[in-house]
Amino acid sequence: MAVSDECKLKFQELKSKRSFRFITFKINEQTQQVVVDRLGQPGDTYDDFTGSMPESECRYAVFDFDFTTDENCQKSKILFISWSPDTSRVRSKMLYASSKDRFKRELEGIQLELQATDPSEMSMDIVRARAL
Repeated sequence: MAVSDECKLKFQELKSKRSFRFITFKINEQTQQVVVDRLGQPGDTYDDFTGSMPESECRYAVFDFDFTTDENCQKSKILFISWSPDTSRVRSKMLYASSKDRFKRELEGIQLELQATDPSEMSMDIVRARAL
């Protein structure tokens, strides 16, 4: 599975310049390549992000998660999410599962990982618990 240069460039922009709040990626099955699906603007919220995930299609995503620790320190971590809803095609789920590690290796700087098959599995409470 190839990864388009745009994926790497946009991830670098999210990481270093904070140009985006999130990026969703999809696999183009015709070209067998991971491509950028959607870019979230810096002002977008976590709800905007979760709302952008399709109900019955798999996606990879990164989210720039800002939070405050119990010691009242502002922190930021980059979260990688593998979205594979139960309603997606079996072939698609297999393709995303088998390509995930290769794709993640292309994105240096991921600090947290989450796998979700249902919106409740990537709720803000779960993400916050992982970050702390």
